[in-house]
Amino acid sequence: MHASSPLTPSRARGLTLQRLLLWTALALFAVFFLAPLYVMVSTSLKSMDEVRNGTLLSLPMSPSLAAWSKAWSSACTGTDCGGLAPFFMNSVFMVVPAVLISTALGALNGYVLTKWRFRGSELLFAMLLFGVFMPMQVVLLPMSQVLGHLGIASSVWGLILVHVLAGMPSTTLFFRNYYAGLPDELVKAATLDGASFWQIFWRIVVPLSTPILVVTLIWQFTAIWNDFLYGVVFSGADSKPITVGLNNLANTSSSVKEYNVDMAAALIAALPTLVVYIVAGKYFVRGLTAGAVKG
Repeated sequence: MHASSPLTPSRARGLTLQRLLLWTALALFAVFFLAPLYVMVSTSLKSMDEVRNGTLLSLPMSPSLAAWSKAWSSACTGTDCGGLAPFFMNSVFMVVPAVLISTALGALNGYVLTKWRFRGSELLFAMLLFGVFMPMQVVLLPMSQVLGHLGIASSVWGLILVHVLAGMPSTTLFFRNYYAGLPDELVKAATLDGASFWQIFWRIVVPLSTPILVVTLIWQFTAIWNDFLYGVVFSGADSKPITVGLNNLANTSSSVKEYNVDMAAALIAALPTLVVYIVAGKYFVRGLTAGAVKG
């Protein structure tokens, strides 16, 4: 083995310069990326007098949550001046069951398509995979007819069904690719020991699925919470999600455009997804590196 060459002063200066340039570039990218968030937060904490007389990047002189309070409880979204609270709760009631159901169905589909293959399973997976690339606008008319026949059009239950169906191709793809990496011997050994289909799924497969479960839950939560198209098309007067409420608030005409209220409303709408990524972001990355996108 050859001894490593000593670190000369010139080489040390070169490495230090490279690190300095790297950290400078990363800091500039971070500032560029976070600048809109800073503008939104600072504007939401200002009064309208400060917004009009100050600059876009100036800090609030007297920070206040008045704009947040108005956006939540009394801002006008069209003819209704009840704020974003009803829309926020509609999104909560829609997102939680839709995420759980679509994730559970994706896990079950991935389990069947990898460990219990049957004639035509590859064709079925190909048809499900087609749904990942199909434009959302294609299903608007047939889906509205289905919801009408089921009697759940313009309701939260209708939105739940739409998002479960729209999310199944993605969740199936995630779990199917992940389960393809699990040894088939686990299922064969459990079958020889007399374990049933559901026993193998719940006692062996699901406990090994934590990384992909986290990835899928975060992916589905973000996609459904931020959806606007399905929300505006399939919702009724009492079931509109937060994205539709935010759009209505921003486009409602008034004598004075309250930019601080608009920014506070946008932050309220984005807050759940921000919290999810802050709390579980590292688990999302771990899930991806554990095989969520392989295959």
